[in-house]
Amino acid sequence: MNTSVLIVEDEFIEANTLEEILVNAGYTVTGIARSVSTALNMIEKRRPGIVMLDIQLQGNLTGIDLGVKLREMKIAFLYLSANSNKATLDAAKATKPYGFLVKPFRSKDVLVMLDIALYLHKQAGESTKGMDTGDKGTGLPANRPLKEIVGSSPAMADILNHVQVVSGSDTAVLILGESGTGKELVAQAIHHLSSRRDKALVVVNCGALPANLIESELFGHEKGSFTGAFNKRIGKFEQADGGTIILDEIGELPLDLQVKFLRVLQEKEIERIGGSTRKVDVRIIAATNKNLEEEISKGRFRLDLYYRLNIFPISLPPLRERQSDILLLASYFLKKYADKQGKEITGFSDEVIGMLRAYSWPGNVRELENMMERSVLLASGSLITSLVLPKDKTRGISGIDENRIKTMEENERDHILSILKKCNWKVYGEGGAAELLNINVSTLNSRMKKLGIDKKRYMNK
Repeated sequence: MNTSVLIVEDEFIEANTLEEILVNAGYTVTGIARSVSTALNMIEKRRPGIVMLDIQLQGNLTGIDLGVKLREMKIAFLYLSANSNKATLDAAKATKPYGFLVKPFRSKDVLVMLDIALYLHKQAGESTKGMDTGDKGTGLPANRPLKEIVGSSPAMADILNHVQVVSGSDTAVLILGESGTGKELVAQAIHHLSSRRDKALVVVNCGALPANLIESELFGHEKGSFTGAFNKRIGKFEQADGGTIILDEIGELPLDLQVKFLRVLQEKEIERIGGSTRKVDVRIIAATNKNLEEEISKGRFRLDLYYRLNIFPISLPPLRERQSDILLLASYFLKKYADKQGKEITGFSDEVIGMLRAYSWPGNVRELENMMERSVLLASGSLITSLVLPKDKTRGISGIDENRIKTMEENERDHILSILKKCNWKVYGEGGAAELLNINVSTLNSRMKKLGIDKKRYMNK
């Protein structure tokens, strides 16, 4: 593989710092360009394996303009700076770079990003060759880390491939996808394939924690540091020291705590409330069902934190975009729960197979699993011959047929949705859904997750 690098950066100090990092790591730097025209001249003389380019450059053309040309030339590239302007960010993403590297550069981040970018570029080339020869691929790798990750679609094959690649490093990973797509399962797979597999794996749901307790939960506190702190508390990051921490619903993290979390990513140290700082050795995997770029544009998520996390993003497709996996997953869950109940159930009737494939599965894999568990409990023969699916569930509450007898789960979903609509989707706090329903916030979040209730999906209907 061609590992030579062209640096396109108009800031002298930053360009030279980057060159020093690369040379010390054994890369060949083909040159430093400060404008698009100079970069193109250098590429014509010597084609690099990858280009690292800033967005703002000397002259009338930007790094984004060069990115378009590099994509046409099939040369790998990644951006060196991140711009908080959404239009600029969207334009940069449209060129399909292999990543973004935030200034100031850290040697470790630079080298990890390069390794990942070069690997992905190589895989993209091999994928194209496979398509040219009619090679459709064989689905998931044979040595996949968790049997629960089921699928034969190209999308799932790519995801498992990415899991295997990133598990070998300690870089942060951002897992994106709708509720119920299996983000936590993928995060666990990364941990179990990594060198940290024998160390702690700590899972934190940021969306289920009350705002006033998140800092103490994550970073811990000293005895007497605030009213009610009767004992010292070891936070989740310290509990995960040497291992991995999974931060689910990272998009719910308040802005003030995002700064402290950024410090953990950059400096590998935490500070207990009322205590001193201490170093931690933690692999961070974050997950969210939110569009973080939209959150950034609305001032609710820090751009620098996003790019520290976004070194290696993994996007999980919704089940409706994995049609070839639906029956495979349904069969997997059928066997799982049939074995659990001690029943001999061999499959589905043709009618049920048609229903499984036609339904949109807004709750994704989690909803499908719940449906299979219920179907096994109700089954009396060797085949699943009936399936009670919510009618037009993706249209929200109004799309459900009131003349049909609903299941307990459907009634619960409808009731929670009606309360959420009443309080404008405020989950916790005074006047929030948890208060109106008279249940704990974490319990409500858990039920919403299980029932496939996602704010974005229902608010857009």
